[in-house]
Amino acid sequence: MSNQRSIETICIQGGWQPENGGPRQLPIYQSTTFKYATSDAMGKLFDLESEGYFYTRLQNPTNDAVAAKICEMEGGAAAMLTSSGQAATFFSIINICSAGDHVVSSATIYGGSSNLLTVTLKRFGIETTLVDPDLSQEELAKAFKPNTKCVFAETIANPALVVLDIEKFARLAHSHEVPLIVDNTFATPINCHPFEWGADIVTHSTTKYMDGHGMTVGGCIVDSGNFDWEACKDKYPGLTTPDDSYHGIIYTKRFGKGAFITKATAQLMRDLGAIQSPQNAFLLNNGLESLHLRVPRHCENALKVAEYLSGRDDVAWVKYPGLKGDKYYELSQKYMPKGTCGVISFGLKGGRAAAGKFMDKLKLASIATHVADARTCVLHPASHTHRQLSDEQLMEAGVDPSMIRFSVGIENAEDIIEDIRQALL
Repeated sequence: MSNQRSIETICIQGGWQPENGGPRQLPIYQSTTFKYATSDAMGKLFDLESEGYFYTRLQNPTNDAVAAKICEMEGGAAAMLTSSGQAATFFSIINICSAGDHVVSSATIYGGSSNLLTVTLKRFGIETTLVDPDLSQEELAKAFKPNTKCVFAETIANPALVVLDIEKFARLAHSHEVPLIVDNTFATPINCHPFEWGADIVTHSTTKYMDGHGMTVGGCIVDSGNFDWEACKDKYPGLTTPDDSYHGIIYTKRFGKGAFITKATAQLMRDLGAIQSPQNAFLLNNGLESLHLRVPRHCENALKVAEYLSGRDDVAWVKYPGLKGDKYYELSQKYMPKGTCGVISFGLKGGRAAAGKFMDKLKLASIATHVADARTCVLHPASHTHRQLSDEQLMEAGVDPSMIRFSVGIENAEDIIEDIRQALL
């Protein structure tokens, strides 16, 4: 049997390996602390000299099993769970950036991530330059500065549905000796493996497709282990020079390919505490077990809905990367040949007013802040998730003020289409 298992098998079997006579299902280790026989044994844990658990704020066996499953799904070297996707984005950046540093980010990203980068991190002294991801590599290179520490983007932008040219961004980042961090939430590892195209770190809002049932908020960071921090050691002193809070440990020397995740756990989770609860990790694992079945159904249903909307006279435009003729169809075929996601963006000829009326008449689809779970839901980004942005900022982020974000669930596709039809009357 090959050492590399299929994604379907990983969804079911990954992460948790029962011992002889042990529980077959992943247990919930609902404990804040863990007992040790000697003081010295626990002391070694605090010095990062041995592996184990002592306080759930840093690590927990349930969480680690689920992180290991996602890590295997992405083909990474190490991973960690966080309390939310937003926490995963935050940790992945501040693990290598500090005051005086600079980030280059795609402009077409989730509104919350955009605000984190341009407003909150700015208060930390970290500047961000937003760029149009469709620009040439030569044009994009102009955004880089001597203090640039990373590049951030989304495989499929939420809600603009821009497909990232991962290879182009990876070449760009590496030519400036910085890592590419990619949010793979919408595509999931079922449809896209960013590491295969040169990305260095992947983040997820596990709240979305990975969870699937809309019960838990969570995030995950996966490190490929491929970026050579030592080759750029002057840029990343947090990883390549002694950490005084752990008696001078150097993460790259001690932990190799696990350096990035170990530092994020030992420092950031220790100090900021954005841990996912073991109960939530357990529920997330239940969602992951059906991810390989649900994602194809989301994509199949979304394509049918996109095709239906494209044929209506009252629909001004439709964006769906899996739809032939879409601006990003060719890129989606390159990076996600099995399918893209279940989210569609479209606008009605009546603009903002028509969007509100349409949403209010829906019966099957719910108006909800959420996106990408089993149930169909709908949102008007300009009025909700991106409400803080001006029309100019909305357009810069790839969000038309009339845009309706329609997250197609795994119900019967004809029932979803009928709900749309009656709401448009």
